[in-house]
Amino acid sequence: MNLSPGSWPSSGGSRTAPDPDLLAPDPGRARRRGRDNSRVARLIAALEGALEDLRTIVVPVECVCCGAEDTVLCAGCAKRVRQLCGQPFRAELQSPALVTVDGGARLGVVAAGPYRDELAQCLLSFKHYGQWRLAGVLAGCLGKAVDAAVGNESGYCLVPVPTSGGAYRKRGFSPLHLMLLILRLRHSQAQCPHRDVLTKVRFLPFRRDGRGSLQALLPGIADAIPGRKGSDAVSGQKGLGRGERARKVRGSMRVRRTRTRLIQGMGCILVDDVLTTGATLAEAARAVEAAGGVVCGAVVLAATRPPAYASIAPAHDHL
Repeated sequence: MNLSPGSWPSSGGSRTAPDPDLLAPDPGRARRRGRDNSRVARLIAALEGALEDLRTIVVPVECVCCGAEDTVLCAGCAKRVRQLCGQPFRAELQSPALVTVDGGARLGVVAAGPYRDELAQCLLSFKHYGQWRLAGVLAGCLGKAVDAAVGNESGYCLVPVPTSGGAYRKRGFSPLHLMLLILRLRHSQAQCPHRDVLTKVRFLPFRRDGRGSLQALLPGIADAIPGRKGSDAVSGQKGLGRGERARKVRGSMRVRRTRTRLIQGMGCILVDDVLTTGATLAEAARAVEAAGGVVCGAVVLAATRPPAYASIAPAHDHL
């Protein structure tokens, strides 16, 4: 029987149109080829379905991309996110802070996908609306970018860019660290240990010669004034230009003294969520190199300025 909308009878006929909500498949549930032969597996599946139905009643959710009910990310949108991250690409030349005056790149960066469409919507919901259940799909995309950057080589360590204290307190978790934790639990990138050594510096330190110390502290004090534009920790650098971004992050990171030995002499791959102007990665690279680490490149989940060939560019074996 054909149940397409075009074949439904009109309201004046003797037959009534079927309810589309009853015919629509569950967008968040995997489709099995047949009935599971294991009785225990069928029981577990039934319990999972019951718990999922109870959860949707107590805490109703919608797909962050298309609005489908009862799932935070439907199967179709999850597939689209994976397609956007199907071919990691080099993105450093599109970031002004990572380009030298002669047009060369200061730091090689591999991006998992372009910051648009379903990928951008997932990242916004993940970072700013506490949708931590999106971490599984996004972690797989980030892991693919790490594989494209490192390849089969060993001797590297992954250094995540830290989040601010205010953003962490508001979210309750660090999106980047949660994705890296999932990769570690999945035994992905086993040849690249994670080194959480970077931390944020609230105010720039006083210079030993005493010059410029007040000027260094004024921007941080002004940004900390409640109600001042740009003081919101969650907004971060959104809406800032290249110069303002560079000023805001300059000297804002350092390596913890107790963890300096973890990266001394090691090849470090910086990891961040979104690449915009590159100012954050440039500051992270400065802090790691100041502590004795060797920055070999960076990996990001999404780039806001993907090159024109990003959709067809092959994955690079290494940076």
